[in-house]
Amino acid sequence: ISHTPEIFPHLIQNRIFLFSPENFRDENKVQQSKVLERSGLKSNSEAGLLSSNPNKLIYQTPAIIYTVLGGLPKALDNLKVMLQIEDVSGLKSRNKVDLFEDKQVEKLCKEVSEKLQLRKDLLEKDMYDFTELLEAYREDLHKKSIPIAIGTETEDKNDFKSYLTEKERQLSMDFLKQPKVITRLNDLLGQTGIVGEERNRIFLLLIAISYKMKDTLHSLVQGSSGSGKTKIVRQISDCIPEESVTRFTRISDKALYNYPEHYFKNRLLIIEDVDGLSEDAEMAFRELQSSGELRSSVSIKLDNGQITAGAKIVKGPIASMSCTTKGEVYEDNMSRVFLIAVDESMEQTKRIINYQNQKASEKLDSKEEAKNKDFIQKIIRVIEPKEVVNPFAEQIQLPQEAHKIRRLNDLFQNFIKMITLVNQYQRKTSKTGKLIVEIEDIEMTIDIMFESIVLKVDELDGSLRQFYEILKSFVEKKSKTYEFNRFEVREATGLGKTQQHYYLSRLVELEYIQQNGFANRGFTYKIVHWDNYKILRDRIKNNLLEQIQKLKIYTEQSRSSEHQPNANRTPELI
Repeated sequence: ISHTPEIFPHLIQNRIFLFSPENFRDENKVQQSKVLERSGLKSNSEAGLLSSNPNKLIYQTPAIIYTVLGGLPKALDNLKVMLQIEDVSGLKSRNKVDLFEDKQVEKLCKEVSEKLQLRKDLLEKDMYDFTELLEAYREDLHKKSIPIAIGTETEDKNDFKSYLTEKERQLSMDFLKQPKVITRLNDLLGQTGIVGEERNRIFLLLIAISYKMKDTLHSLVQGSSGSGKTKIVRQISDCIPEESVTRFTRISDKALYNYPEHYFKNRLLIIEDVDGLSEDAEMAFRELQSSGELRSSVSIKLDNGQITAGAKIVKGPIASMSCTTKGEVYEDNMSRVFLIAVDESMEQTKRIINYQNQKASEKLDSKEEAKNKDFIQKIIRVIEPKEVVNPFAEQIQLPQEAHKIRRLNDLFQNFIKMITLVNQYQRKTSKTGKLIVEIEDIEMTIDIMFESIVLKVDELDGSLRQFYEILKSFVEKKSKTYEFNRFEVREATGLGKTQQHYYLSRLVELEYIQQNGFANRGFTYKIVHWDNYKILRDRIKNNLLEQIQKLKIYTEQSRSSEHQPNANRTPELI
């Protein structure tokens, strides 16, 4: 107003550039890079959330760097964070704020704008965008964490590499269609790194495969510490498709009750040391084995705050394998499972040492072992869980003196079905589509589970029986009345002091041996009960084989009579 109009164009034309918008943006990028470099992160040319460090989330704009320190809360109803706001000059403002609370955010923007000399409306807009990015990031983390968490309903078996190509499927089916499937499968198991244990390894594999069936099977592997019981269970479980196996070292008291309803359905559950289970966890595991489900009454809090009762259900069925060092097992647990004693003989020890030495010298190919395990997994995936009918079920009787004969007979019949299921491509089917058991399946069942049947009859458990038989052989060479001490026992059996003490104490308790002498002078022992274990085994085996032979004869007669309509048929099989 106080100057002539010409002065304004003169000022514009003769202006001096202090800085330009382009120079400002370049300088701003340099400042941002320095800030991000101090944070240990790389800069990003586009506006977005830098989340390489989940405990330090950074959002950058042309003028401001926003950093959330310490990560985000898991609860979705709030977004309480430790927020650091930094301008390009390096000035910082740190505040704890809930980004879901508009009043807190508005107050924070006002205080920061005054402290850092920034525009309040710009801060509010950035805070809104930053909140949206953080919320999306947290939801994404939540979705990713669901399949990882064990036992969630959203766990999808298709996430695993269970898909078979047509060629792989055909190769697996060709294997199952050839004769003597069980024998060849056992040989293949021997090529996966399982040394010896020919009968036990195929027994355990068939028990593990039963997870596909309606009537699943369970095993308890007994052995002393360091005998290899856990190793063989792990090796067998490695041959089962990984999407169908759950392994535990320990289970807390109520853990099994808290799984989603269908998580354990047709799944193999491995417990490496059942001795470590508490009474409550053992009971839950036992019920899941027997009844195939867990039902518990729980308290539920409604939306209105009222507490009411509800039911929590976890359904099976499961197949299971577990290990124990205890000679005596709780009777209610023992009757539900097949008892399997690992081979603790000196011959087996030599085989294992020889394998370990060959492995160390790289004479054995680990890749080939892994390849064989993968092939067994493919074979198992091809096996279809069909129903099985046993027309000979009434014709085979187990030893009456067996422990819990009712449950043992049920296990025996289910194992026959398992053998038939593996042989499904070589078995006839009924009109309803069920597989029909053949006598060969029963023969194979008796051969594989014979030792388990004997263990059910024998008063001594598997590892204790092995120790006692070695001890009898040692004493018998001297004299049946020979008294021996602990040093002689250690020399004869090769066992350590602790395990030897347990076995001797247990045999004294069962009155198989007698302890003489005093603790300060040393004890001596004498065998007072010379049971004939070999005769017991032979008697049980001969009885079962005689039943099989009679069954074969009757079957042949029945087939012959089919061609003679007028022939008289006997109503009894045996």
